[in-house]
Amino acid sequence: MKILVIEDDPDGRRSVTDALTEAGYAVTAVAGGEEGVQRFAAEPFNAVLTDVRLPDIDGHEVLIRIRKQDQETPVLLMTAYGTVAAAVAALKSGAYDYILKPLNLADLQSKVAHAVESRQLRSQVTTLKAALHAQSSSKAIIAKSANMLEVLKQVQAVASTRATVLILGESGVGKELVARALHYDGNRVEAAFVAVNCGAFSESLLESELFGHEKGAFTGAMTRHVGAFERAHGGSLFLDEIGIAPPSVQARLLRVLETREFMRVGGNEPIAVDVRIISATNRNPEDLVAEKLFRQDLLYRLQVVTIRIPPLRERREDIRPLTDHFLAMACAEYGRHIESVAPACYEILERYAWPGNVRELKNALETAALMATAPTLKPADLHLGNAGAPGGATVIPATMPLEELEKQAILQSLQRHKGSRTLASEELVVSLRTIQRKIKEYNLPF
Repeated sequence: MKILVIEDDPDGRRSVTDALTEAGYAVTAVAGGEEGVQRFAAEPFNAVLTDVRLPDIDGHEVLIRIRKQDQETPVLLMTAYGTVAAAVAALKSGAYDYILKPLNLADLQSKVAHAVESRQLRSQVTTLKAALHAQSSSKAIIAKSANMLEVLKQVQAVASTRATVLILGESGVGKELVARALHYDGNRVEAAFVAVNCGAFSESLLESELFGHEKGAFTGAMTRHVGAFERAHGGSLFLDEIGIAPPSVQARLLRVLETREFMRVGGNEPIAVDVRIISATNRNPEDLVAEKLFRQDLLYRLQVVTIRIPPLRERREDIRPLTDHFLAMACAEYGRHIESVAPACYEILERYAWPGNVRELKNALETAALMATAPTLKPADLHLGNAGAPGGATVIPATMPLEELEKQAILQSLQRHKGSRTLASEELVVSLRTIQRKIKEYNLPF
């Protein structure tokens, strides 16, 4: 760790240098403010310790000039003429700390150590934020197909607005990736992105997860819980599987969107909140309204902007680059070594129907990477069932059990109608209730 010391008094400069060297720092000591600013510009330091009274420019000017170059490096001021007003002024100007002379060297070592640690933590946070932004922005989404490139254009067009966005698409297409891109490409990036899966909670727990609860609001509520809306204040809240949110939650969501405030469960004080809502569903929202499962007025509020993510079978140009990306990820994670992919593998992957979309492709390639025995991925390494079906359709063998025939018939009908249960029920001449029950029974991705 390198410390820059600016002190015109030779004895003081020597004692500070010795104390910091003893603490394990590499010290560069100079006698004037101008020289100190020049040295700081020439090489990096972890902290700067400067006297206030110097023969050329004073320590406050040194502080101002250094902060113009780098606002992250902590600057500590030393003076024998300390007053409360001077200390406050220094801290307001950006000084990390203010140290009075005569110096207590042990205290000096402690304050410099805290300053250096603070600098390291800020640097780590900055690095992590940059990495998170790189992983979560629209630039990280792999797309070559025209319809997926259009999705990214939509994301870039609305990311910096506060418009409420509804994302539509089958399970596994990457709806949360797009939601994160809307946040990280926008002007709320410094605040939180909070994701809540509305299908992962019971009705009462979902209300608590979204809006929080007060101590004693219900049995087991031993402490106050801060909900997702409060955690996302100033940022973005992603509501996945919004289509299955229960009526009570839908009503409360509508109120938040209308008034920008809510109350915790068991509370009686309204809480103002500034949150951008991004929601997603794998269902056709108009079908949900027609089936009286979703409020029309809430849908109007949620779909100010609608982004539809096409299923993987409609963007086959993306399969090859996604394959290379997921294989590289799997090799890095599991310590495997695959140098190339046989052309026949790409052909099989591009023909497959991918009912589970990008998520299924990722899982299939992880499995293939683990099972591969050679540096070139071969068709035998893939385990996709009827992957070679022409045109991406799934072939149903004559020997398939009746239950599996029914499952495939419903799956293919839903795929043809882009997830519309109403159209699938009409095509298969069965009731809508039957389609809904079979989707749950067979755990279909709709």
